[in-house]
Amino acid sequence: MTAVDYLARILVIVGALNWGLVAIAEYDLVAELFGLGFGETSTATRVIYGLVGLAGLWELVRLFTARTTRT
Repeated sequence: MTAVDYLARILVIVGALNWGLVAIAEYDLVAELFGLGFGETSTATRVIYGLVGLAGLWELVRLFTARTTRT
């Protein structure tokens, strides 16, 4: 695994934990870290959310390329 793979995996985990907190406790950890309330966004939080989304796409691509290259 490359550094990009590790970073993507960490971001996916952060995103999953954040969504879990949103679902269970209506608590947005990313917003809270940037001093915002639940549902509020700033440029910084949007960048974090965007990176989490890109990391999810990266992991999805890696999942399917790993399956097709194994024979």
